[in-house]
Parts: sequence; structure tokens; C-alpha cells
Amino acid sequence: MAKEKLNIRPTPDALLEKINKESKGKLTVFWGAAAGVGKTYTMLEAAHIRMAEGVNISIGWIETHGRAETEKLVDGLSRVIPAAIEY
Repeated sequence: MAKEKLNIRPTPDALLEKINKESKGKLTVFWGAAAGVGKTYTMLEAAHIRMAEGVNISIGWIETHGRAETEKLVDGLSRVIPAAIEY
């Protein structure tokens, strides 16, 4: 029975592959030909869906253009505080 337990342990290479796979992010680009076509709104809707699936979501920068519906979608999402850089 002890040998059976040893056989189910992952190999070091399998563990490393799992760690490397988990650490890679994914970039999604929301493309639109003009202002006001819904890029930001669609992105925020997708963020809420992914967050409900357990994905860690943070907003790096958001411009809502004063649209109330878009601003509502920002609620509940974590934000990265921008750094002030003098140049």
C-alpha cells in the first residue's frame, strides 16, 4: 500500500509545470473603432463575470467619461493606486 501512495505523488517536473502555468496571466484587448462604442463598459462587465468565477481582478486605470452606468460597474472591483512620479 505504501508503494501505491508514492505512485500518486506528482513529480518535481509536474509541480514546476503547474506553478509556471498558474503564474502566467492573460491579456484581453477590447477593441472599438470610435469613442462611445462600449469598450470600457464591456470590459467592466467581463471583469465582474471573471471575478464571480474566482479570478483576481484589479483595475489599473479607468476613465468612465462621467457615464453613470459605467461608474456603477467600477463598484466592487479593486483598484491599483497610481504612483505619483515627478519628471
